Amino acid sequence: MTDAPRLTSLAHGGGCGCKLDPAILRRLLSEQPAAGPFERLLVGNETSDDAAVWELDDGTCVIATTDFFTPMVDDPVDFGRIAATNAISDVYAMGGKPIFALAILGMPVGKIEPAIVASILRGGAEKCAEAGIPVAGGHSIDTPEPIYGLAVIGTCRREAVRRNADALAGDAVILTKPLGVGVYSAAIKRDALDEAGYRDFIATTTRLNTIGIALAAEPSVHALTDVTGFGILGHGLEIARGAGLTFALEAGALPFLPRAEALVQEGFVTGASHRNWNAFGAEVDLPAGFPDWRRHLLTDPQTSGGLLVTCAAAQADAVLARIRDAGYAAATRIGRMAAGPARIRVDG
Repeated sequence: MTDAPRLTSLAHGGGCGCKLDPAILRRLLSEQPAAGPFERLLVGNETSDDAAVWELDDGTCVIATTDFFTPMVDDPVDFGRIAATNAISDVYAMGGKPIFALAILGMPVGKIEPAIVASILRGGAEKCAEAGIPVAGGHSIDTPEPIYGLAVIGTCRREAVRRNADALAGDAVILTKPLGVGVYSAAIKRDALDEAGYRDFIATTTRLNTIGIALAAEPSVHALTDVTGFGILGHGLEIARGAGLTFALEAGALPFLPRAEALVQEGFVTGASHRNWNAFGAEVDLPAGFPDWRRHLLTDPQTSGGLLVTCAAAQADAVLARIRDAGYAAATRIGRMAAGPARIRVDG
């Protein structure tokens, strides 16, 4: 194979932007039988959380998750690194520490050279090594599009488990990474992102969300989730629904990748952004005259995005300082949880 195709050309979507429509996913989950009366199952599919949690006899909990997707970049090592970082994040978002991973691999045999597949696996293994865990096995199949990801197992103590549904009225809301990954990925697919932009993109999508372990040890931190394919609105809405509260989002406070606002105004919008708004826009209150380009940034699908954190307002400054001191320079306080219907109210 002399002229290898671009990885992104082999996939209809990329990254977490290829998730199922959130409205369809909610309907599918609502039609599934309850997980059953398993008292040790502390977190199942009832809260749209990031992973399942099972308590063992001694108060230790096992956290289990899986995440995989099609390429959003053409460099195979970078694809593997992003996918692995994204999958491991679900364990951190529950307050746990990952202990090992299993690879999930689907490749179009005959369209991709084995060396490229090996590079994808190497990139994933590199991020697992950075997280201090082995890739202990996995499964592979022949698929029409390239697919890679991980099943990840982690552990934590019961008191450290953080669901996305436990925010309290008055909580401050903090986001640990900048938004705009979907916009950048749209630009990458059309060869419209320069080298500096690509470096920014890789830096954020391969930054492990290890801060989740420390946040779960803070009694003032009440809820955690990571922001992925449904954007800041979709995952913020999951927190609002779970808590039965209104998420008052300060749009002007949101952190973005340097070129995100300019690129979205140039038309770099993913299909998933439109799909996300159609799925849950009725549960979002926007200010009068809020421009479409800004709305697209709020529904922009993130891949390996930051953690969304709710914590007691009195400790918010200390929590934010701890996050920034850990290396998440873009971490920002972006709103608060308020009494009211389970909706998002966008201010600013």
